[in-house]
Amino acid sequence: VQLQASGGGLVQTGGSLRLSCVVSGFNTDYYAIGWFRQAPGKEREFVTTIRWSGGNTVAADSVKGRFTISKDSAKNTVYLQMNSLKPEDTAVYYCAAGRGIISTWPQPSAYNYWGQGTLVTVSN
Repeated sequence: VQLQASGGGLVQTGGSLRLSCVVSGFNTDYYAIGWFRQAPGKEREFVTTIRWSGGNTVAADSVKGRFTISKDSAKNTVYLQMNSLKPEDTAVYYCAAGRGIISTWPQPSAYNYWGQGTLVTVSN
């Protein structure tokens, strides 16, 4: 099982980035793919998740209207489009895969597999 996150970088406040998470080694039809982030000295925080089969999504209030999760089944890839970035969005972003029900998606414990993380830095 592999989840390979990429696309992080340095961006100015108000800018945009698109993260990618390529997944392999498991049957994605039974999983939801989520994005979490962890800033220095803080706990891992839920960002957003998409169910592979059906496309249902859930997002944290802090990113609603700014971040969009999507998937490309042909490429086995989940994207996180981040717009109107703020300094408080600075963190290492991780993608993860889990089989939990939708009510559990905001909890890191609902995910079985994790990628390695990609750093997003938003400057003032």
